[in-house]
Amino acid sequence: MPNLIESIKDLFKQQEPLPAGMYTYQTPPEAEEQHRLHLRIEKDGTGLLVINAATVLHLNQTAVEYAYHLVKHTDTDTVISEVAKRYKIDREHIRQDFEGFLDRILTLIATPDLDPVTYLDIERQEPYTADISAPYRLDCAITYQVSDESHREHAPLDRVDRELTTEEWFNIFQKAFDHGIPHLLFTGGEPTLREDLPDLILKAEELGLVTGLLTDGLKINDDAYRSKLLMNGLDHLMIVFDPENPMEWEILEKVLAEDLHTTVHLTLRKGEDLHPHLQRMADMGAQAISLSEANRDLTKELQDLRDFAAVLQLDLVWDMPVPYSQNNPVSLELEKDPQQDVPEGAGKAWLYIEPDGDVLPAQGMYDRILGNMLRDPWEKIWENH
Repeated sequence: MPNLIESIKDLFKQQEPLPAGMYTYQTPPEAEEQHRLHLRIEKDGTGLLVINAATVLHLNQTAVEYAYHLVKHTDTDTVISEVAKRYKIDREHIRQDFEGFLDRILTLIATPDLDPVTYLDIERQEPYTADISAPYRLDCAITYQVSDESHREHAPLDRVDRELTTEEWFNIFQKAFDHGIPHLLFTGGEPTLREDLPDLILKAEELGLVTGLLTDGLKINDDAYRSKLLMNGLDHLMIVFDPENPMEWEILEKVLAEDLHTTVHLTLRKGEDLHPHLQRMADMGAQAISLSEANRDLTKELQDLRDFAAVLQLDLVWDMPVPYSQNNPVSLELEKDPQQDVPEGAGKAWLYIEPDGDVLPAQGMYDRILGNMLRDPWEKIWENH
């Protein structure tokens, strides 16, 4: 089959792009296989197609045209009619191109291990190289309070003199949606200490945003509370895990039984052997882990642990902050190369919001306040990133 894009590229070039904005689609609750799509169309007609907040395709204008109809769930006959009228292209040609595009994207949704560049055969931009109008994710530290007193020394409580109200966070979520940011992560501190966390998740769900929660896991041990978070639309979870605490293994067993993508974060400390714990997690059905070291001289041991995780076929997550941790994966990546201020994603793929609304490029980068998400125009914040 000819390249899906090149065959009609010249014809598309002369047309006005589709309206800029964010368009979302989620499969209905009764569907056996669930997925969520976010399409962000930039002013120049290029765009991002985000699949399950995990696979990000940077599309040119021609690919965006078909992705738009995919996200809008337009039936094929209507697509053919609209595109034929818009671009004066042969109807059978449009049918072949659109059905081919649809088939490839749906296969990518169902098979996340596929390489989208090789499989799709679509001209696309590489991540972080495009001049995008907004990040893919906001890390929302909704509180710096912690549930374990031993963690207070790592929580930057003195950085904020107040926490945003529920309504103020709602306004931020609306602002995020309006500017095409598809993904929110609730972190802290311990975010479950905010009584309104279920309401915050529900508001994000109503807007069509993907939500994640980073927590010590203690409160989600309560079946009713955990069920409420899931019912309100929580999409994924990361637990900061203490393998020496038997109760946390009980919590993990409960969570893994849920239909919820879960990442387990472990901190490697001097003299510890986490290999048996990784093996146990894999045997329990864990899907992904996040690793950091408590001491800077454990790099070799950490790499060995990462290699073992790969053997166990556990996905390794490094790009999410860890609540109240001075040695989280993102901060470690920031320090690896003194010539590089930030890793590829920090300040580009994601931004970090403090409990009072101040915006940082990433967790721990406290000397770079880009603005305040509640008070400042988005254009000013993004200009400073």
